[in-house]
Amino acid sequence: MGHPAATAAYSVPLTARFRGLERRDGLLLSGPAGWAEFSPFREYDDATCVPWARAALEAAILPFPAALRASVPVNVTVPAVGPERAHAIVAASGCTTAKVKVAEPGQSLAEEEVRLEAVRDALGPAGAIRVDANGGWSLEAALPAIRALDRAAGGLQYVEQPCATVEELAAVRRAVNVPIAADESIRRASDPLRVAELAAADVVVLKVQPLGGVRACLALAEQVGLPVVVSSALESSVGIAAGVALAAALPEEAATFRGVPLASGLATVQLFGADVAARPLLPLDGTLPVRREAPDAPPADGVGRGGWKADAEVTDWWLRRARRVALLLPAAESAALLDLIVP
Repeated sequence: MGHPAATAAYSVPLTARFRGLERRDGLLLSGPAGWAEFSPFREYDDATCVPWARAALEAAILPFPAALRASVPVNVTVPAVGPERAHAIVAASGCTTAKVKVAEPGQSLAEEEVRLEAVRDALGPAGAIRVDANGGWSLEAALPAIRALDRAAGGLQYVEQPCATVEELAAVRRAVNVPIAADESIRRASDPLRVAELAAADVVVLKVQPLGGVRACLALAEQVGLPVVVSSALESSVGIAAGVALAAALPEEAATFRGVPLASGLATVQLFGADVAARPLLPLDGTLPVRREAPDAPPADGVGRGGWKADAEVTDWWLRRARRVALLLPAAESAALLDLIVP
């Protein structure tokens, strides 16, 4: 507590291509409550970045809500890699739940089936497998793909965002016996409650930065009334700490699905070739610890788990972006955020 205002940009390589990215970068802010992260993806326009700015401001100036649990279970994330690599990622993770990327452009359904078979082999029969299509299927393609992947996985826990629209999610849910999770239909929707109104999902995926902060996510979870998986927006340990805080603060009915605790999608720091923290938020035995704030301030010399500091050009890009977005906030929030963005 009582941190002086400070700002640092990071830029790190990823260990595997993920979401089309080979590097991840963002801005770290320090305020009275500790370190916070502002890292909307580069292709987003300034207006789309507003909730990300609100999340950073909240984390920097307010303590996290009270935790209801001391640790949160997490899934291992498997990018669209070959079966041998997928097996190795899962086997090394210590997690009992795996989230596997599918509907990857340029990959066949057969390749994805083999990847899921490898993940099932690595997890064993007691593990849970979920897949994420990121809205990449048409309705016509989704139905046979889900059935095939469900067989390859030996049963899927759920399919995340199989199609782009809420109406398509509702149609898929009526047509298959695999549970459906909504991600983009929540965080990119003008009306996220439409998912519940159309009975389009069994589970909702909430991400702290895109939805405006931990408290905004808790309020949305209460309104939607469905089980929640807290997921990463591919952040450093600073951003992941806020996700862990949300997962730890969810009421029990929102943190379980069919009587089983839902693993959060927060074990993504292991995709970073370097991290901003000396003690990165990496899973141990399939869980992440609940911490009051990010695990250590970023080392001043830029040496955490490898070098993480962005160069002057990237740092300037992030500072200018953060100031532009801050000006889109209401006056009081804008002034508070601008006070934290120091050279």
